[in-house]
Amino acid sequence: MNKQLVIGGVAGALAVTALAAVGGYRMRDNGNYAEVLAVEPTMKTVSTPREECHDQMVTVTRPTKDPQQIAGTVAGAVIGGVIGSKVGGGDGKKLATVGGAVGGGYAGNKVQEGMQERNTYQESQRICKTVRDSRQEQDGFDVTYRLNGQNQVVHMDHNPGKRIPVENGALVLTK
Repeated sequence: MNKQLVIGGVAGALAVTALAAVGGYRMRDNGNYAEVLAVEPTMKTVSTPREECHDQMVTVTRPTKDPQQIAGTVAGAVIGGVIGSKVGGGDGKKLATVGGAVGGGYAGNKVQEGMQERNTYQESQRICKTVRDSRQEQDGFDVTYRLNGQNQVVHMDHNPGKRIPVENGALVLTK
């Protein structure tokens, strides 16, 4: 036999075998994978709380020992009664003394109330509130794929590349 004919025959047989193997592998391979058509990253908003504080000047009323203003009422009544007793004579004097005591008591009460309300001081207080910082993070991928001639979409936590493995007719979505 011709040596070139044998080499050509063996080379041809090897080429046909290789092509058949590749074709068979591709046929087998197509049945075990879904073709990926598109991959779109998906995002989510993540909100993180943090405390934000600042110092603020506030007016504070000092505590009082006489919240009903009794001392002012009594002092005003005494002073008003004394002043009223200096007015008029006879029954008018008695009426003026009583009126002076009542009016003086009311006035003394209001004077002490005003003094207590103005008895204040300034102090710095730390004011804090919770604020939220937001940012976008990637949440995975929406993957459009073709399986058995139908296009479908699945959400995955990773980019699958060009194909997704299929086992028993279902996608294998884990890495």
